[in-house]
Amino acid sequence: MTEPSHVVKMIMLQAMAASLDIGDGHATMVYCDGVRPLSEEVLADPSARLVTLTLPKPCIKQVNENSIELYPSDAAVAIKTSTATWARLYNASGQAVIDLDMGVEIQLDNYEIVLGSTQQLDAIFIEPE
Repeated sequence: MTEPSHVVKMIMLQAMAASLDIGDGHATMVYCDGVRPLSEEVLADPSARLVTLTLPKPCIKQVNENSIELYPSDAAVAIKTSTATWARLYNASGQAVIDLDMGVEIQLDNYEIVLGSTQQLDAIFIEPE
């Protein structure tokens, strides 16, 4: 398979990040437990939801040479105790944009989410693979 250049990958990421603000609401990042669906087109099991973080609008803080930085999320309260295994990013219209694996695409200090705990993303960088 042909691999796009770094420049093309960054343009694709910029388009994806810009699409997060499309809609009347705000983009959200939802941490989930269990098995990640095969694609973003498959509805996520609502019982897998651990916490929903809301991103400000606009989302994009800065475009760097090798990454796109998003503004920090709000602080949100966890609704369930479990281990976060994946997350889904939704745009401001509530449409699924991308699924991400914890420990691979998302790095947290701790993946154990406790009911009632406060969660927040202080630094969000999207990088090409």
